[in-house]
Amino acid sequence: MKLIILDQTGVINQCSDTFIKTPEEWIPIPGSLEAIARLTHSGYRVVIATNQSSIGRGLIDMTTYNAINDQMYKAIHHVGGRIDAIFFCPHTDADKCTCRKPATGLFDEIMQRYGVNLRNVPVVGDSLKDLQAAAAVGAIPILVLTGHGQVTRNESEIPANTQIFENLAAMAHALIENT
Repeated sequence: MKLIILDQTGVINQCSDTFIKTPEEWIPIPGSLEAIARLTHSGYRVVIATNQSSIGRGLIDMTTYNAINDQMYKAIHHVGGRIDAIFFCPHTDADKCTCRKPATGLFDEIMQRYGVNLRNVPVVGDSLKDLQAAAAVGAIPILVLTGHGQVTRNESEIPANTQIFENLAAMAHALIENT
């Protein structure tokens, strides 16, 4: 099975300093939806692993989070792509949970659900937490320079062997061309 794991905000959709709190605030990054469609058509199962502290902060409830995801699903489906599953952490840093990246709980759930080891599975994110979690499970950490990616590249000590791409579209193109 070909599997790829994506972070959500900053990789698929644009970031907001005040969090995404409504479906109308969910704005795809140019080319990201088409990249997911290319991955889908190339046989990849595309799953999302995302920290969603807006839930733990009380900024949105599960109904709203589901509506935002429905907006995303429809937009991706419209261009011929598919998200197989979303694994999310609703907690804040203060909760000290095991699922909030850079902890590996979300990745443990993915391994259990799909019955796979994540060694050499591409994990795409825009933050140091995404890259650290990927490296901790033996996945391939991939940084995109959208969202907080520029800051992450310039101000963080990223894990060894991290691949860097301008955006999800460039990463998908390289991944598909090299498989």
